[in-house]
Amino acid sequence: MSSPIQLLQENWNYDTFRPLQEEIINAVIENNDAFALLPTGGGKSICFQIPALLRPGICIVISPLIALMHDQVQHLQQKGIKAIALTSGIKYTELDTLLDNCIYGNYKFLYLSPERLQQDLVKERLKRMKINLIAIDEAHCISQWGNDFRPSYKKIKILRELKPAVSMIALTASATPEVVDDIIKELDLFQPKIFRQSFFRSNLGYMVYHTLDKNDKLIRILNRYPGSSIIYVRNRKSAIEISDFLNASGYTSAYYHGGVDAKEKTKRFQQWLAEEVRVMVATNAFGMGIDKSNVKTIIHYNIPESIESYFQEAGRAGRDGETSYAFLLKNENDIVRVQNQFIKVLPDVDFVKFVYRKLCNYFRISYGEGEQSAHGFNFNTFCKTYDLNTLMTYNTLQFLDRCSVINFTQRFTKKSTVHITTTGDQLLKYLEQNTHLELITKAILRTYGGIFDEEVKVNLSLIASKINTSEANVIDVLKKLQDAELLEFNYKLTDADIVFLVPREDEHTINRVKPYIKELSASKANKVKTMIRFVQNESICRSRQLLAYFGEKDSKDCGICSVCISNKKTVIDPKKIRNDIVALLQQKQLSSREIISHLKCPEETALEILRELNTHNIIKIDSYNNYQLV
Repeated sequence: MSSPIQLLQENWNYDTFRPLQEEIINAVIENNDAFALLPTGGGKSICFQIPALLRPGICIVISPLIALMHDQVQHLQQKGIKAIALTSGIKYTELDTLLDNCIYGNYKFLYLSPERLQQDLVKERLKRMKINLIAIDEAHCISQWGNDFRPSYKKIKILRELKPAVSMIALTASATPEVVDDIIKELDLFQPKIFRQSFFRSNLGYMVYHTLDKNDKLIRILNRYPGSSIIYVRNRKSAIEISDFLNASGYTSAYYHGGVDAKEKTKRFQQWLAEEVRVMVATNAFGMGIDKSNVKTIIHYNIPESIESYFQEAGRAGRDGETSYAFLLKNENDIVRVQNQFIKVLPDVDFVKFVYRKLCNYFRISYGEGEQSAHGFNFNTFCKTYDLNTLMTYNTLQFLDRCSVINFTQRFTKKSTVHITTTGDQLLKYLEQNTHLELITKAILRTYGGIFDEEVKVNLSLIASKINTSEANVIDVLKKLQDAELLEFNYKLTDADIVFLVPREDEHTINRVKPYIKELSASKANKVKTMIRFVQNESICRSRQLLAYFGEKDSKDCGICSVCISNKKTVIDPKKIRNDIVALLQQKQLSSREIISHLKCPEETALEILRELNTHNIIKIDSYNNYQLV
């Protein structure tokens, strides 16, 4: 019989375990319930995969993330290990067959969403399986205080009733002490062995900088800290634009978001791993399965929505032990922007009821019917049909998804795509002769970067709304340009899937999950406010703030974060800075960026002194935004 270290070497090509992995594995092998709190990159999956492989039978893995399920199943299958994931949308007959395969087909891992545990067929087949371990991934989802709380996770306790003698392991990368206690209680873990790795990273400096010009700050960071980097942005458009900006500035860069097709994602990821591309500009879709040890800098271009998200993404830097940095760039508008984007668009219960009722009417679902019915869904058309706020509606659909009323899946791979196959000059010449096509075409060009280089997924409703026309007109123009052989246009009717998980009962459906909707809204709002407080706190070591959030109260100053470095600096002499600015401007006119690059002081200090000199008519700004002496 193989030992844990032999399995590690044979299947994962590692010679040694990461901190706490071996202790957790041994505890599970000895049939203990276990709780593993390991930071991002701590290797949580190995902690249940190795014990499961050492025992006869199948391991049940509960996970809320379909993409993560598929990723882990794919990795196991590549190692020759039989694994399967039962996600939503599988027909009853297929589900029946797949469950039989788990009983009779020597499968070692069955990945389930928590919603699956509510199905009688699944529960009956689980009773007949020889289950050797139950693993609860992303266990913080079971706690109402946790990040991404999902009420469906509370159904997991049914596994205790079905298989009371099987040991259970809960795993998470982000949990406060309150959440840890809640997880143990909700899962009914019996005298669990608790393994908690300190979140302190002595080699990682958390840097929060206020800047008026984020792109300029990006360049300065990349110049100062050579090496592999990830820049996290909030949306796809920003990912494309910043990647284009970096490439134009001489840095090898690629962008990564949910709309990039799977083949291209893999290609870009491999280029980044192989150092062919230095910078990956990405939304939070780039995170799962990243195992690159020498990332030098993580740069958050926007304020994240929670400490948990920020900590996990920042933690992808410096896994090789070398000094590395996690930068967060902010300006005066960011606080208001993050409040508008994450707090002010949280729906109340009445709005959730309204959207649910409209959703049922949209798909003509009768009262008492609709359970397990699947539908292609065009989100923007739905919002336009009922004149709904898009952000509030999106959050509502996510709440309904988390409360297991519906399953809402965005089908990024099936969106409409456009690829301009001619040159810019030829396209403009054609538009001069066909002016009725010009407005819509230019709206597309201004909205999507890289459209001349590759196939780009486009939001037809967004283009239509920008120039106050109909989606049908946009489609008509694109088809005419395609007929003229100027571009390739692939049109798809839907951009998402909706699966109704329960029969339609209107108010009764929502009233059952009403407490959860309120808790989800309150929790999300609180997390955003906590993140804002972290960004604004310039007096306490950044590392200490993060550790305190996760329950580590006795930490020391890290010495390498932006607060610690600021505290170490000698007192700045404003008079010297003023004299230095005057001396620089005696030579020639300069922009604020050029002046700041010559000064040895924080950007905010330099800008404040520039404003003061301008107020006192010592310097002035010309029409080109350059400073000169009066």
